[in-house]
Amino acid sequence: MEELAHRWSFRGLQPVMLIGELLGGIGLLVYEVLRCIRRRWEGSLIMAQMEHIGVRSLSIVILTAVFTGMVLALQMGSYLSRFGARPYVGRILALTMLRELGPVLTGLVIAGRVGSGITAELGSMNVTEQIDAMRSMGINPVQKLVFPRMVALMVMLPLLTVLADFVGVLGGLFTSVLELNVSGSFFLRSIIQFMRFGDLFSGLGKSFFFAFSIAMIACYNGLQAEGGADGVGRATTKTVVMSSITILVSDFFLTKLFLLL
Repeated sequence: MEELAHRWSFRGLQPVMLIGELLGGIGLLVYEVLRCIRRRWEGSLIMAQMEHIGVRSLSIVILTAVFTGMVLALQMGSYLSRFGARPYVGRILALTMLRELGPVLTGLVIAGRVGSGITAELGSMNVTEQIDAMRSMGINPVQKLVFPRMVALMVMLPLLTVLADFVGVLGGLFTSVLELNVSGSFFLRSIIQFMRFGDLFSGLGKSFFFAFSIAMIACYNGLQAEGGADGVGRATTKTVVMSSITILVSDFFLTKLFLLL
């Protein structure tokens, strides 16, 4: 009976141990990345990752943002017409895109496209022992593989967020003019008069945190992948799930923080 009770107690601690191991591993990786800041930056590697992360993600980010703005304008215009406030749909749309939907949707898209790709790339290198070969030659894999991806993500995700905000508002303008009979000049003028710098700062601040989280989670899972192609697939799925949950949960706490500032 004592042995059975010991087994059940150990099983109950397993999730806690796994979470602790995960947080500890990511924490150590963050420490190694921060140490790389003082070393020589690989400009060519960073630029290549910026092109891969940013330029190749333009189409999916623009498509997501423009239709999100159009749907928001259509839904809010229909609802606000009950109170005679349809002309003010632009203010609510812009506030929603800048503070919430712009950074969150862009982060989720990048987590699915870029985060999974980083994990698959690093995971394939790990299971084929390429990373071990780099260490044997005295090359720091964090400096060569992780740090450029982290810097590129932290540069490109805020830029993509600004683009998503702009395109989303344009999509809302298009829908408001054609479907809601709202004057385009009044739509833009109301946004300019109503918006504050803090609204844009809030969304950009979130995007920096989202970028860092995606980079660390994706690189950690890639470096820990094992078991061949099947292990790489599991690590890729884990990255998308963990990154999405991190973005959605942290968005709540970051929103509370920026509202206090």
